[in-house]
Amino acid sequence: MSVEVVAVERRLWSGRATFVVAQTTEGEIGIMPSHEPVLGQLVEGGVVRVTTTDGETVSAAVHGGFLSVTADGVSILAESAELAEEIDIAAARAALTVEDEAERARASGRLRAAGQSA
Repeated sequence: MSVEVVAVERRLWSGRATFVVAQTTEGEIGIMPSHEPVLGQLVEGGVVRVTTTDGETVSAAVHGGFLSVTADGVSILAESAELAEEIDIAAARAALTVEDEAERARASGRLRAAGQSA
């Protein structure tokens, strides 16, 4: 299936995939080819994982936005997002101590996307 991970400022990743996992306000959802159409709201500080047709996993921290599944594929439309390899782990760990709850949620999501514990 065709998958796009797009943030307001840029397209992070697009390609063919066999599986997508995203965290929505209704819970975690897994999408495989031929999934029924669905629209979901992404959580703040969520993680999206895409398993490519090559068997690789692309992880991204996403902050708000939507997941759209159609017959043509899956679109992750985030307010902001970062690929796992772009995440500054030290800065994310430091952000866990700020008072702003939304910023702490983003920091936690960034760490989880990078394969770190929060």
